[in-house]
Amino acid sequence: MIFNIGLKLWSVNTDHYFEEAKKLYKEKIFSYIELYVLPNSLKTIDKWKTINIPINIHCPHFMHGFNLAEAAKHEQNYNVYKEVKMFADELDSEYIIFHGGIDGKLEETAMQLKSFNEKRAVIENKPRKPMPFVDGKICRGSMIEEIEYIIKETGCGFCLDIGHAICSANSQKIDIWKYIEEFNKLNPKVYHLTDLYDINSEYDSHAHFSQNHIDMNKLFTIINNSKYVTIETEKNNHSNLNDFKEDVKCIKKFY
Repeated sequence: MIFNIGLKLWSVNTDHYFEEAKKLYKEKIFSYIELYVLPNSLKTIDKWKTINIPINIHCPHFMHGFNLAEAAKHEQNYNVYKEVKMFADELDSEYIIFHGGIDGKLEETAMQLKSFNEKRAVIENKPRKPMPFVDGKICRGSMIEEIEYIIKETGCGFCLDIGHAICSANSQKIDIWKYIEEFNKLNPKVYHLTDLYDINSEYDSHAHFSQNHIDMNKLFTIINNSKYVTIETEKNNHSNLNDFKEDVKCIKKFY
């Protein structure tokens, strides 16, 4: 049984989702929050400290100005990281998830991440292609050998995003299940889990599990369900977390 199901929220979700999260935690729907830290949201830390739910931290990605692969953004990246570190320190986070960045160089990604000297760092695998509306050509950390390189250079942990792995396998035209199995050999500390609207797509979609496109029976024979499993499905309602509750219900029958 999975004991560590995570709810993904953003640091600015201190209104409706905040109260809903407290309610669902009391109902034992999930066991931790994975908090995506938006830049310049330090003022929310004090409120998150009152929630009495374990919190782990996700660093912003390139959509919010954080791109480890780009040398010109080294100083900006470090300033964003300092805010993220404050969240992690104040909320006693066990890990901090980082994305490898977009375009640029993989070596730059590893060098910048290593420069933070962050013992809680975890690198997340990405799709090969950014979303069509993104101004970029390639995501760093989409291939197994890239993640292996970053781990070797920095000593960080690994977050296996299942949807991202499927999208990358599709870009490379290789079997998705063999690819997930190979990624899983890197001993992930955390899993990110969603469904996909199109299991043959190169683009991530954060679909609800009701889509039934990913074979969850097969997936749960591969992944280590004693680790953290953060549900990253989209949220369709700004005033409640009923869709998240349904997603948890959907996957519980598979383990």
